[in-house]
Amino acid sequence: MPVEETINIAPAFEHPLMPRIEAALNTLRPYLATDGGNVRVANITPEGVLQLEWEGACGACPMSPMTRAGLEDTVKKAVPEITAVEAR
Repeated sequence: MPVEETINIAPAFEHPLMPRIEAALNTLRPYLATDGGNVRVANITPEGVLQLEWEGACGACPMSPMTRAGLEDTVKKAVPEITAVEAR
């Protein structure tokens, strides 16, 4: 019987928006994981910019700009307080 694995990442810092941001990111993490990657919240600026860090294969992937755009779209729909998403 197959076992479904859930990836849960503890937030690196406390912020009132983190539960909603993590929920949005968790909808995309399985897709990142299929290619050996992941993303971690590094910071949320006072201006509402979500700063992410690529993990695993995502860091060197030539498609990461498109992936970032998809992450931004998903997060901004779920958390309108986020004004932009940066990833490094």
